[in-house]
Amino acid sequence: MSKVAIVYWSGTGNTEAMANLVAEGAKAAGAEADVLTASEFDKSKIASYDNFAFGCPAMGAEELEEMEFAPMYDDVEPELGGRNVVLFGSYDWAEGEWMELWEERAKGAGLEVLDTVIAKDYPDDDAKEACKKLGERIAAA
Repeated sequence: MSKVAIVYWSGTGNTEAMANLVAEGAKAAGAEADVLTASEFDKSKIASYDNFAFGCPAMGAEELEEMEFAPMYDDVEPELGGRNVVLFGSYDWAEGEWMELWEERAKGAGLEVLDTVIAKDYPDDDAKEACKKLGERIAAA
């Protein structure tokens, strides 16, 4: 059984809802899944998990949240080389460029990005299902 860390930041609850859906999918696939906020996770916890799901909404000019999530992610990303990850988050404007940039960055750092999911605002039924499948995918990796 794999152990998955689902680490997120959410300002409005949209990305938090997505994190919980990813956890639901991972658990349904037989994994142990811990849902953690960005402030609860750091590189000292990496060794406790097999796979990782990171969630952050688009902020500002299509970027990761800069006060909590980005500093945490900047710190852990170099320690995750070769690890399986999935990325998710919500947005309210543009078309999701922040996720494309984040995925490119993660791949460039040597992470195995298995998939990404974005939701416009609160996840609709399609996004909910995609989040659950994302959890299943990271659980099976």
